[in-house]
Amino acid sequence: MIRAVVFDVGECLVDETREYGTWADWLSVPRHTFHAMFGAVIAQGRDYRETFQEFRPGFDLYEEREKRTAAGQPETFGEADLYVDVRPALAQLRATGLWLGIAGNQTVRAGRILRTLFSDDVDLIGTSDDWGANKPDPEFFKRVAAVVPFAADEILYVGDRCDNDIRPAREAGMHTALVRRGPWATVQWNSHEARDLPTFRIYGLLELADRIREFNGPVR
Repeated sequence: MIRAVVFDVGECLVDETREYGTWADWLSVPRHTFHAMFGAVIAQGRDYRETFQEFRPGFDLYEEREKRTAAGQPETFGEADLYVDVRPALAQLRATGLWLGIAGNQTVRAGRILRTLFSDDVDLIGTSDDWGANKPDPEFFKRVAAVVPFAADEILYVGDRCDNDIRPAREAGMHTALVRRGPWATVQWNSHEARDLPTFRIYGLLELADRIREFNGPVR
């Protein structure tokens, strides 16, 4: 029985196309070139942060975030960056009585933005910076399980990555849904993990309510 749904952030709720474009601009790299290298790094199974190293060896993402903020160009996202199905899917799931949460690898700044956008729509918003644990560290999913008022096997974690989302959430005893959008899901979609690990494979968040209803079976 699934009683709670917890969402990843980047490429699950938020389309990060514009933001990664601003990183290309910050590095003075053509956006098309940056995105091509980004995809290559992911396809090779490497950490996405290695993309920055390809253009600027020794690049420190945390330091550069601070420099961008000081220069008046902080990382940011807003309503216009949400995937179009996010708001209706949350409303649909809320209407079925499910407990909803958002939890992802995000900065304190991003957490503030998420709370501005979603505080009225979900029961919990947590970030890796809040918890001092980053996915795929099992500690992150222990934190998720600790704050959700249901057992781990009653939680559905929704994400776009097998490595960061689906595999560790499943190892934590949760159900999972892999959504096919963004670079990671597109690259990983036909892999054995993407086919075998998720409880659900979906093409959009509006599929969730029916899939959960079917999974849970008739109400008694």
